[in-house]
Order: sequence, then structure tokens, then C-alpha cells
Amino acid sequence: MTATREHLAQAIIEAGRFLYGRGWSPATSSNYSARLTDSEVLLTVSGKHKGELGPDDLLATDLAGNSLEPGKKPSAETLLHTQLYSWRPEIGAVLHTHSVNATVLSRLTLSDSLVFADYELQKAFAGISTHQSQVLVPIFDNDQDIARLALRVQPWLDEHPDCVGYLIRGHGLYTWGARMSDALRQVEAFEFLFECELKMRALSRA
Repeated sequence: MTATREHLAQAIIEAGRFLYGRGWSPATSSNYSARLTDSEVLLTVSGKHKGELGPDDLLATDLAGNSLEPGKKPSAETLLHTQLYSWRPEIGAVLHTHSVNATVLSRLTLSDSLVFADYELQKAFAGISTHQSQVLVPIFDNDQDIARLALRVQPWLDEHPDCVGYLIRGHGLYTWGARMSDALRQVEAFEFLFECELKMRALSRA
């Protein structure tokens, strides 16, 4: 591996251990990636336990989602990663997680989006500097046809250049950042907000 690839691979491996440890990437769920070059992405291979990743559990793909390493199979959801790298060149890492809170909240919410407002922790998201703001999080219905799902996601991204993440209903969260540390920070912020929202809803029904 080149130094760049080795560094990015280690960042993905460490992210996997952290996210699995928090219960946000159970079993073999989730997938993570980092930008290798303008036209290549380093991505977790399909079906691997994310708390036990090693260097051989990663592969390079092009921005069309094609494996550049014979014998290694990309995640079925590779296109949802490469779509983001094509959308914004400053994105350097993408994380897809499967937490209980994200899954439950996406199923409880009947509308096609969530709105978070007046939470101090919103300032953890890129581009937000005050709690006096709104974070709009779209929810897309799950689809086993990933290419079709990506086609539904793209118009939203084009219309909302400030988007910091989205949910797939009954499935999980996608968020991203310039570096892996930025993407991890946003996962943590989202998880805090998801838990707050679920508790607020529970208390309002009590």
C-alpha cells in the first residue's frame, strides 16, 4: 500500500472499531469509505464485520462503483458513496451506519424529512455556527435497487447543497465530511439528536 492508502485504510479501520463499539454498526452492517484520488475511493468490502476490519477488507473503486481490485467485491451500496464524492469534491470520507435510533426514528417519521432546530449540538455539523438554525434531514424509502435509490437521492443533493446527511427508512444514516474525523463527528451529532428526538416523542405521549 502507498502511504496515502495506508493512512486512509487505518482511519477506516479505526472508525469501524469505534462505530461498532458504540452499537451503531452491528454485525456486518454499514459501510465506510475515504477518497483516494479525484477519481478513486477506498471502501469497505461487502459482508465484513466492521469491528474487526483489516487492510485486506478494503478495496479501491472508481467513481462509477467498479472494483479496481480483482477478486474483491464492493458493498452493494457503493454507488451511494461514489455519488457523494462526485457531488462535492471537498468530501473526503463517507460513513453509513445502522443504529437503532436512526432505524426506529426513520420508521416512526411518516413524512419525507426530519427537522432539528434549537439544539446546541447542531453546531457540530459543517457550515452551522448557531443553535438558531434548522437542520433538514431527508428520509428516502429503502430500496434494494441501489442505482434506483441513488437516482432519488441526487435531486435532493442538487437542490440542497448544504445537506449534511440523510436517512434511508428502516435502514440507516449516511453522513460525510472533509476528513474521517469530520464524518465521525457528524455521526455522533446525529445520534445525539436522534436520541433526543425519540425521547421527546416518548415524553409527549406520556
